[in-house]
Amino acid sequence: MAATVQRISPPVTKSWNHSNEKPLQNRSNLSILQFPRTSISSRSIRTNAISTGSTIYADNNEVKRPWKTSDARLVLEDGSIWNAKSFGAKGTQVGEVVFNTSLTGYQEILTDPSYAGQFVLMTNPHIGNTGINPDDEESSQCFLDGLIIRSLSICTSNWRCTETLDEYLAKRNIMGIYDVDTRAITRRLRQDGSLIGVLSTDESKTDNELLQMAQTWKIVGVDLISGVSCKEPYEWTEKTGSEWEFKRGKNSTEQFHVVAYDFGIKHNILRRLSSYGCKITVVPSTFPASETLKLKPDGILFSNGPGDPSAVPYAVETVRGIIGKAPVFGVCMGHQLIGQALGGKTFKMKFGHHGGNHPVKDMRSGRVDISAQNHNYAVDPESLPEGVKVTHVNLNDASCAGLVYEDMKLMSLQYHPESSPGPHDSDLAFGEFIEMMRANKV
Repeated sequence: MAATVQRISPPVTKSWNHSNEKPLQNRSNLSILQFPRTSISSRSIRTNAISTGSTIYADNNEVKRPWKTSDARLVLEDGSIWNAKSFGAKGTQVGEVVFNTSLTGYQEILTDPSYAGQFVLMTNPHIGNTGINPDDEESSQCFLDGLIIRSLSICTSNWRCTETLDEYLAKRNIMGIYDVDTRAITRRLRQDGSLIGVLSTDESKTDNELLQMAQTWKIVGVDLISGVSCKEPYEWTEKTGSEWEFKRGKNSTEQFHVVAYDFGIKHNILRRLSSYGCKITVVPSTFPASETLKLKPDGILFSNGPGDPSAVPYAVETVRGIIGKAPVFGVCMGHQLIGQALGGKTFKMKFGHHGGNHPVKDMRSGRVDISAQNHNYAVDPESLPEGVKVTHVNLNDASCAGLVYEDMKLMSLQYHPESSPGPHDSDLAFGEFIEMMRANKV
């Protein structure tokens, strides 16, 4: 049955009236802004005005509003319609709406390939205040389809800033909306699960047309990895910059050759591996297992990536052809592909994990890390074969967050050990991978 259309207006900004404050006109230390008078009388505006967008037409004259009015809609598949203001690109775009609870790092989120096919709603209300800089990119482009925020900063304040968030998104043809009740949408997503939505600034499209787009578009079962992976192998040498390096102790002079499968890999995963002394060859998602083994790597990394692991059987077969023949480290999507390659099952979560504040417990030591996560699917630990151990558990919902299969020289994490953005608690996982490769050499 079709959903009922429900229009929801933007939240109203309340003005505070403190009884102990003097009226504005009586404050001697404030200068009053004077605006030039127009030839339009207040009476004519009240009686003969027609409002269109941010312009008022009255008596054949026009006056520009000093504020931006709602010019965009977010239509969700449940029939709710959220009026908002646009920034970045214009047009109409469809995607899956997910919420991210990170307080900082919106630029890294924008350039995380794992968000392909999705609109990211930031639960932190104030976004854009640090602008954009050339150093915080996690990939070569923005792969997400839209950004939803409560409040767009009207100015930037950061010594590395080179452009505003609005300018950045417009150049990359990414839509954004603000002045929308992100708390209410987040509650809806938590209650009903991730929803398909349509962002539009096109006034010619009716609400019902946009609703039909949302209800007919599908993301489950779609191969999103092929659209974000590199096309040819390449070498990666860049390390974490000295001003950002947080690993204690001296770097080992021993070098390990790691082949990294690019299912949507983030730059900081590669930087961390390089900082731990790895020579890295990055290969496309379709690179044959036989060709990888011919390179005789010390270890193989299966990276993060977007979408449904069941939609990429070719990647599962690649993983199956490699595990047991060289030490393996799976991250996020790589973790899910390993689960399927071992004969296990994956499932779609209600609203997934997206944010830099997820507590994860290492069941071997009892240590709890605050982790960065971005995934909508998880491995069912009950479906895994004997010998596979669950090493990490998400303390929010007890889902599987890490695996080890010692006989196969295999380890995997459902979250991001490079944590960009996020805390650095889980960086030790890279050291564990190094030790696994060192032990295999012996």
